[in-house]
Amino acid sequence: MKRPFVPDDDDIVQGLLNAYRMGAFPMSDSRTGMIGFYTADPRGILPLHEREGFHVPRSVQKVIRSGRFEIRADTAFEEVMRRCALPRCPGDEAWISDELVSWYTALSRHGHAHSIEAWRRDPVNDRPTLVGGIYGVSLGSAFFGESMFCEPRPRLPDGQRDPLDGTDASKVCLVMLVRHLAACGYTLFDTQMVTEHVRRFGGQEVSRAEFETRLDAVSDDPDRWIPFPHPALGYDPRPTHSP
Repeated sequence: MKRPFVPDDDDIVQGLLNAYRMGAFPMSDSRTGMIGFYTADPRGILPLHEREGFHVPRSVQKVIRSGRFEIRADTAFEEVMRRCALPRCPGDEAWISDELVSWYTALSRHGHAHSIEAWRRDPVNDRPTLVGGIYGVSLGSAFFGESMFCEPRPRLPDGQRDPLDGTDASKVCLVMLVRHLAACGYTLFDTQMVTEHVRRFGGQEVSRAEFETRLDAVSDDPDRWIPFPHPALGYDPRPTHSP
């Protein structure tokens, strides 16, 4: 009896990169677990520079200046993805299956997928705790943002912020990712669709045809990712305090 074909890392990586090169992205069906590949028309993109329309809301600027989070990259890729897979509200349908997690972690091992992570230190045991993050795929000078999460906590009875509160952590990670991509020389940031959340940061819609034209022009470029943070940013990822 023939054994079922089990793709190795190289097969998974090349298959996914080929799909992204054509503008397609995978999602799993929450009921059947089957994975399909999809496109969007119109397509969402996020500018990488303020002159092109990227915008950081004042409330997010304030959180960044506060130094509330320690920002890292690629230290907990699978954990970020699994947190993104959790339903945000009762009744939400998950589109990230265990198989998709295995596919993207293969991409991560090969340097084609990356996570930006927000951490806070637990005062009880002094351990760093992941409270937010975002992950996506790098292809040439294009980056495909996939999903992000944060874990807010209510304020303490005395009104102080919980030491492990992740409120706005995903927004900070998004800004740090955009700034890193811009410094690395990326020219296209795909968001698939423009949600109200993405629109706050300057998200724009383009036709599928325009997106594919722009993608064709950059997908075969040398991969632009360098270790975070980019030296040009002059950014110290360590938290300054825990307000």
